[in-house]
Amino acid sequence: MRAMGHVLNTDSVAPPQRLEYWVDMICSTYVELECDSAVAQDFAGSIVQHRLPGLDLSVVRSRAQHVMRTPRIVSNSNDDCFIVSLQTQGAAVISQDGREAKMTPGDFAIYDSTRPYTLQFADDFEEIVLKMPGEQVRSLLRHTDRLTATTVSGRSAAGHLLINMVTTLRDQAESLAPASAAAVAHGVISVLVAGLQSLPACGKTEPSTMNSYHVARIKQAIERRLRDPSLGLDQVAAELGMSVGHLHRLFKGEPVTAAQYLWNRRLEACSRELVDPRCARASVAEIAFSWGFNDAAHFSRAFRERFECSPREWRRGMPGLRSARTLDGGGKGAA
Repeated sequence: MRAMGHVLNTDSVAPPQRLEYWVDMICSTYVELECDSAVAQDFAGSIVQHRLPGLDLSVVRSRAQHVMRTPRIVSNSNDDCFIVSLQTQGAAVISQDGREAKMTPGDFAIYDSTRPYTLQFADDFEEIVLKMPGEQVRSLLRHTDRLTATTVSGRSAAGHLLINMVTTLRDQAESLAPASAAAVAHGVISVLVAGLQSLPACGKTEPSTMNSYHVARIKQAIERRLRDPSLGLDQVAAELGMSVGHLHRLFKGEPVTAAQYLWNRRLEACSRELVDPRCARASVAEIAFSWGFNDAAHFSRAFRERFECSPREWRRGMPGLRSARTLDGGGKGAA
Protein backbone atom coordinates (compact mmCIF):
# COMPACT_ATOMS: atom_id res chain seq x y z
CA MET A 1 0.00 0.00 0.00
CA ARG A 2 1.39 3.38 -1.00
CA ALA A 3 2.14 5.81 1.85
CA MET A 4 0.53 9.18 1.36
CA GLY A 5 2.06 12.53 2.13
CA HIS A 6 0.29 15.85 2.38
CA VAL A 7 -2.16 16.20 -0.52
CA LEU A 8 -3.14 19.39 -2.32
CA ASN A 9 -5.63 19.22 -5.19
CA THR A 10 -8.16 21.26 -7.12
CA ASP A 11 -11.13 18.92 -6.52
CA SER A 12 -12.76 21.12 -3.89
CA VAL A 13 -12.82 24.19 -6.14
CA ALA A 14 -15.40 25.04 -8.80
CA PRO A 15 -14.02 24.45 -12.33
CA PRO A 16 -13.80 28.16 -13.30
CA GLN A 17 -11.53 28.88 -10.29
CA ARG A 18 -9.35 25.78 -10.51
CA LEU A 19 -6.49 27.23 -12.56
CA GLU A 20 -6.15 30.23 -10.26
CA TYR A 21 -6.21 27.89 -7.26
CA TRP A 22 -3.58 25.72 -8.93
CA VAL A 23 -1.26 28.70 -9.36
CA ASP A 24 -1.50 29.35 -5.62
CA MET A 25 -0.78 25.68 -4.96
CA ILE A 26 2.41 25.54 -7.01
CA CYS A 27 3.61 28.88 -5.63
CA SER A 28 3.15 27.71 -2.04
CA THR A 29 4.89 24.41 -2.74
CA TYR A 30 7.84 25.57 -4.87
CA VAL A 31 8.55 29.21 -5.74
CA GLU A 32 6.48 32.07 -7.12
CA LEU A 33 5.42 31.37 -10.70
CA GLU A 34 2.97 32.29 -13.40
CA CYS A 35 0.90 29.61 -15.10
CA ASP A 36 -1.64 29.35 -17.91
CA SER A 37 -3.39 26.46 -19.61
CA ALA A 38 -5.17 25.80 -22.87
CA VAL A 39 -7.66 23.67 -20.91
CA ALA A 40 -8.37 26.27 -18.22
CA GLN A 41 -12.12 25.51 -18.21
CA ASP A 42 -11.46 21.82 -17.60
CA PHE A 43 -8.38 22.10 -15.43
CA ALA A 44 -7.42 19.64 -12.68
CA GLY A 45 -4.24 18.95 -10.76
CA SER A 46 -2.81 17.53 -7.55
CA ILE A 47 0.41 17.66 -5.54
CA VAL A 48 1.42 15.04 -2.98
CA GLN A 49 4.21 16.33 -0.74
CA HIS A 50 6.76 14.35 1.24
CA ARG A 51 9.13 16.45 3.35
CA LEU A 52 12.24 14.39 4.08
CA PRO A 53 15.45 15.29 5.93
CA GLY A 54 17.46 17.36 3.45
CA LEU A 55 15.06 16.81 0.55
CA ASP A 56 11.59 17.94 -0.51
CA LEU A 57 9.91 15.33 -2.71
CA SER A 58 6.52 15.84 -4.35
CA VAL A 59 4.44 14.11 -6.99
CA VAL A 60 2.66 16.39 -9.46
CA ARG A 61 -0.23 15.24 -11.66
CA SER A 62 -1.95 17.77 -13.87
CA ARG A 63 -3.55 18.76 -17.13
CA ALA A 64 -1.58 20.61 -19.84
CA GLN A 65 -0.02 23.91 -18.76
CA HIS A 66 2.71 26.48 -19.37
CA VAL A 67 4.65 27.58 -16.28
CA MET A 68 6.86 30.68 -16.22
CA ARG A 69 9.28 32.11 -13.68
CA THR A 70 9.78 35.50 -15.25
CA PRO A 71 12.63 38.02 -14.84
CA ARG A 72 10.25 40.26 -12.87
CA ILE A 73 9.43 37.47 -10.42
CA VAL A 74 13.10 36.55 -10.03
CA SER A 75 14.10 40.15 -9.33
CA ASN A 76 11.49 40.41 -6.56
CA SER A 77 12.31 37.05 -4.96
CA ASN A 78 14.86 35.84 -2.45
CA ASP A 79 14.29 32.15 -3.25
CA ASP A 80 17.48 30.22 -3.94
CA CYS A 81 16.86 26.58 -4.72
CA PHE A 82 17.36 23.99 -7.42
CA ILE A 83 14.41 21.96 -8.65
CA VAL A 84 14.73 18.58 -10.34
CA SER A 85 11.90 17.28 -12.50
CA LEU A 86 11.79 13.53 -13.02
CA GLN A 87 9.25 12.68 -15.70
CA THR A 88 7.06 9.65 -14.98
CA GLN A 89 4.15 10.16 -17.43
CA GLY A 90 3.68 12.41 -20.45
CA ALA A 91 6.30 14.81 -21.81
CA ALA A 92 7.83 18.10 -20.72
CA VAL A 93 10.12 20.82 -22.06
CA ILE A 94 12.23 22.80 -19.55
CA SER A 95 13.85 26.00 -20.85
CA GLN A 96 16.57 27.94 -19.01
CA ASP A 97 19.87 29.64 -19.84
CA GLY A 98 19.26 29.34 -23.59
CA ARG A 99 18.81 25.56 -23.47
CA GLU A 100 15.83 23.22 -23.77
CA ALA A 101 15.50 19.87 -22.01
CA LYS A 102 12.93 17.67 -23.74
CA MET A 103 11.87 14.93 -21.36
CA THR A 104 9.92 11.71 -21.70
CA PRO A 105 9.23 9.17 -18.91
CA GLY A 106 12.40 8.23 -17.05
CA ASP A 107 14.33 11.41 -17.96
CA PHE A 108 15.24 14.16 -15.51
CA ALA A 109 16.63 17.69 -15.61
CA ILE A 110 17.50 20.44 -13.14
CA TYR A 111 16.71 24.17 -13.09
CA ASP A 112 17.69 27.11 -10.89
CA SER A 113 15.17 29.41 -9.17
CA THR A 114 17.58 32.36 -9.24
CA ARG A 115 17.19 32.76 -13.03
CA PRO A 116 14.12 32.78 -15.31
CA TYR A 117 12.80 29.51 -16.69
CA THR A 118 9.74 28.03 -18.36
CA LEU A 119 8.10 24.60 -18.14
CA GLN A 120 5.88 23.42 -20.99
CA PHE A 121 3.50 20.47 -20.67
CA ALA A 122 1.50 19.95 -23.87
CA ASP A 123 -0.72 17.18 -22.45
CA ASP A 124 -1.63 15.52 -19.17
CA PHE A 125 1.47 14.55 -17.20
CA GLU A 126 2.95 13.22 -13.97
CA GLU A 127 6.36 14.03 -12.57
CA ILE A 128 8.30 13.63 -9.36
CA VAL A 129 9.85 16.91 -8.23
CA LEU A 130 12.84 17.26 -5.91
CA LYS A 131 13.57 20.63 -4.34
CA MET A 132 16.95 21.37 -2.71
CA PRO A 133 18.62 24.49 -1.27
CA GLY A 134 20.85 26.30 -3.74
CA GLU A 135 23.85 26.27 -1.40
CA GLN A 136 23.57 22.52 -0.97
CA VAL A 137 23.63 21.85 -4.72
CA ARG A 138 26.47 24.30 -5.38
CA SER A 139 28.52 22.60 -2.65
CA LEU A 140 28.22 19.33 -4.57
CA LEU A 141 28.47 20.44 -8.21
CA ARG A 142 30.72 22.79 -10.13
CA HIS A 143 29.39 24.94 -12.97
CA THR A 144 25.71 24.52 -12.11
CA ASP A 145 24.86 27.21 -14.68
CA ARG A 146 26.11 24.83 -17.40
CA LEU A 147 23.87 21.96 -16.27
CA THR A 148 20.42 23.53 -16.14
CA ALA A 149 17.76 22.53 -18.70
CA THR A 150 19.83 19.58 -19.92
CA THR A 151 18.22 16.15 -20.14
CA VAL A 152 19.71 13.22 -18.27
CA SER A 153 18.29 10.18 -20.06
CA GLY A 154 16.34 7.56 -18.17
CA ARG A 155 18.28 5.02 -20.23
CA SER A 156 21.57 6.10 -18.66
CA ALA A 157 22.82 4.24 -15.58
CA ALA A 158 22.24 7.25 -13.30
CA GLY A 159 18.82 8.01 -14.79
CA HIS A 160 17.66 4.41 -14.43
CA LEU A 161 18.94 4.16 -10.87
CA LEU A 162 17.48 7.52 -9.85
CA ILE A 163 13.96 6.76 -11.04
CA ASN A 164 14.02 3.43 -9.20
CA MET A 165 15.25 5.03 -5.98
CA VAL A 166 12.89 8.00 -6.15
CA THR A 167 9.78 5.96 -6.93
CA THR A 168 10.62 3.64 -4.02
CA LEU A 169 11.14 6.64 -1.77
CA ARG A 170 7.84 8.14 -2.98
CA ASP A 171 5.99 4.96 -2.04
CA GLN A 172 7.62 4.54 1.38
CA ALA A 173 8.42 8.11 2.44
CA GLU A 174 5.82 8.41 5.19
CA SER A 175 6.66 5.05 6.78
CA LEU A 176 10.43 5.54 7.04
CA ALA A 177 12.07 6.33 10.37
CA PRO A 178 13.93 9.69 10.33
CA ALA A 179 17.38 8.03 10.27
CA SER A 180 16.37 5.78 7.37
CA ALA A 181 14.75 8.67 5.50
CA ALA A 182 17.90 10.76 5.89
CA ALA A 183 20.06 7.91 4.56
CA VAL A 184 17.81 7.29 1.55
CA ALA A 185 17.54 11.01 0.78
CA HIS A 186 21.35 11.23 0.86
CA GLY A 187 21.54 8.32 -1.58
CA VAL A 188 19.08 9.99 -3.95
CA ILE A 189 21.12 13.20 -3.91
CA SER A 190 24.34 11.24 -4.60
CA VAL A 191 22.81 9.52 -7.64
CA LEU A 192 21.37 12.82 -8.86
CA VAL A 193 24.80 14.46 -8.64
CA ALA A 194 26.40 11.50 -10.45
CA GLY A 195 23.89 11.84 -13.28
CA LEU A 196 24.52 15.57 -13.66
CA GLN A 197 28.29 15.08 -13.50
CA SER A 198 27.99 12.71 -16.46
CA LEU A 199 26.80 15.55 -18.69
CA PRO A 200 29.41 16.85 -21.17
CA ALA A 201 29.02 20.41 -19.86
CA CYS A 202 30.28 19.29 -16.46
CA GLY A 203 33.65 18.43 -17.95
CA LYS A 204 36.53 20.65 -16.94
CA THR A 205 40.27 20.72 -16.79
CA GLU A 206 41.17 18.51 -13.88
CA PRO A 207 43.51 19.92 -11.25
CA SER A 208 47.02 18.59 -11.18
CA THR A 209 47.79 15.44 -9.25
CA MET A 210 49.85 17.50 -6.81
CA ASN A 211 46.99 19.97 -6.27
CA SER A 212 44.57 17.09 -5.61
CA TYR A 213 47.06 15.60 -3.16
CA HIS A 214 47.26 18.84 -1.14
CA VAL A 215 43.47 19.34 -1.18
CA ALA A 216 43.09 15.80 0.18
CA ARG A 217 45.60 16.63 2.93
CA ILE A 218 43.62 19.75 3.86
CA LYS A 219 40.37 17.80 4.05
CA GLN A 220 41.99 15.09 6.17
CA ALA A 221 43.37 17.69 8.57
CA ILE A 222 39.91 19.25 8.89
CA GLU A 223 38.30 15.84 9.48
CA ARG A 224 40.78 14.96 12.24
CA ARG A 225 39.83 18.06 14.26
CA LEU A 226 36.25 18.57 13.17
CA ARG A 227 35.02 18.50 16.78
CA ASP A 228 37.55 21.14 17.91
CA PRO A 229 35.72 24.49 18.33
CA SER A 230 39.01 26.39 18.08
CA LEU A 231 39.87 24.92 14.68
CA GLY A 232 40.40 27.53 11.99
CA LEU A 233 41.96 27.53 8.54
CA ASP A 234 45.05 29.26 9.92
CA GLN A 235 45.65 26.26 12.19
CA VAL A 236 45.07 23.81 9.34
CA ALA A 237 47.54 25.70 7.16
CA ALA A 238 50.15 25.83 9.94
CA GLU A 239 49.77 22.10 10.62
CA LEU A 240 50.40 21.37 6.93
CA GLY A 241 53.28 23.82 6.58
CA MET A 242 51.62 26.20 4.13
CA SER A 243 50.28 29.74 4.17
CA VAL A 244 46.56 30.46 4.52
CA GLY A 245 46.65 32.15 1.11
CA HIS A 246 48.12 29.02 -0.50
CA LEU A 247 45.44 26.90 1.20
CA HIS A 248 42.72 29.09 -0.34
CA ARG A 249 44.37 28.91 -3.78
CA LEU A 250 44.47 25.11 -3.60
CA PHE A 251 40.72 25.06 -2.90
CA LYS A 252 39.84 27.27 -5.89
CA GLY A 253 39.04 24.24 -8.03
CA GLU A 254 36.61 22.84 -5.43
CA PRO A 255 32.83 23.48 -5.47
CA VAL A 256 33.05 25.35 -2.13
CA THR A 257 35.66 27.36 -0.27
CA ALA A 258 37.71 25.75 2.46
CA ALA A 259 35.71 27.58 5.13
CA GLN A 260 32.43 26.39 3.63
CA TYR A 261 33.79 22.85 3.49
CA LEU A 262 34.61 22.99 7.21
CA TRP A 263 31.15 24.26 8.22
CA ASN A 264 29.32 21.93 5.83
CA ARG A 265 31.11 18.91 7.27
CA ARG A 266 30.19 19.96 10.80
CA LEU A 267 26.56 20.53 9.84
CA GLU A 268 26.38 17.16 8.07
CA ALA A 269 27.80 15.43 11.15
CA CYS A 270 25.21 17.14 13.35
CA SER A 271 22.40 16.20 10.97
CA ARG A 272 23.37 12.52 11.25
CA GLU A 273 23.56 12.52 15.04
CA LEU A 274 20.25 14.37 15.42
CA VAL A 275 18.40 11.38 13.92
CA ASP A 276 20.69 8.68 15.35
CA PRO A 277 18.82 6.69 18.06
CA ARG A 278 22.11 6.31 19.94
CA CYS A 279 22.16 10.11 20.44
CA ALA A 280 18.52 10.40 21.48
CA ARG A 281 19.38 11.50 25.02
CA ALA A 282 21.68 14.31 23.87
CA SER A 283 20.15 17.77 23.44
CA VAL A 284 20.42 19.69 20.18
CA ALA A 285 22.88 22.09 21.82
CA GLU A 286 25.03 19.23 23.14
CA ILE A 287 25.28 17.70 19.67
CA ALA A 288 26.13 21.08 18.14
CA PHE A 289 28.81 21.83 20.71
CA SER A 290 30.30 18.34 20.32
CA TRP A 291 30.92 19.12 16.63
CA GLY A 292 32.77 22.38 17.10
CA PHE A 293 29.93 24.92 17.27
CA ASN A 294 30.16 27.26 20.24
CA ASP A 295 27.05 29.39 19.71
CA ALA A 296 23.60 27.74 19.71
CA ALA A 297 21.92 30.60 17.85
CA HIS A 298 24.56 30.59 15.11
CA PHE A 299 24.24 26.83 14.79
CA SER A 300 20.45 27.04 14.41
CA ARG A 301 20.73 29.73 11.72
CA ALA A 302 23.40 27.83 9.80
CA PHE A 303 21.45 24.58 10.06
CA ARG A 304 18.25 26.18 8.76
CA GLU A 305 20.12 27.78 5.84
CA ARG A 306 21.68 24.43 4.95
CA PHE A 307 18.68 22.13 5.44
CA GLU A 308 15.67 24.51 5.26
CA CYS A 309 14.36 23.48 8.68
CA SER A 310 15.36 23.88 12.32
CA PRO A 311 17.48 21.24 14.08
CA ARG A 312 14.47 20.24 16.20
CA GLU A 313 12.25 19.81 13.12
CA TRP A 314 14.97 17.68 11.54
CA ARG A 315 15.22 15.55 14.67
CA ARG A 316 11.46 14.95 14.72
CA GLY A 317 11.54 13.91 11.07
CA MET A 318 9.52 17.09 10.40
CA PRO A 319 6.02 15.59 10.88
CA GLY A 320 4.74 19.02 11.83
CA LEU A 321 5.94 20.50 8.57
CA ARG A 322 4.22 17.76 6.59
CA SER A 323 0.86 18.68 8.06
CA ALA A 324 1.44 22.42 8.31
CA ARG A 325 2.50 23.15 4.74
CA THR A 326 -1.05 23.66 3.52
CA LEU A 327 -2.25 26.13 0.97
CA ASP A 328 -3.84 28.35 3.61
CA GLY A 329 -0.61 28.48 5.58
CA GLY A 330 1.52 29.17 2.54
CA GLY A 331 1.06 31.89 0.01
CA LYS A 332 2.79 32.91 -3.17
CA GLY A 333 6.51 32.70 -3.07
CA ALA A 334 6.71 30.41 -0.05
CA ALA A 335 9.56 27.96 -0.35
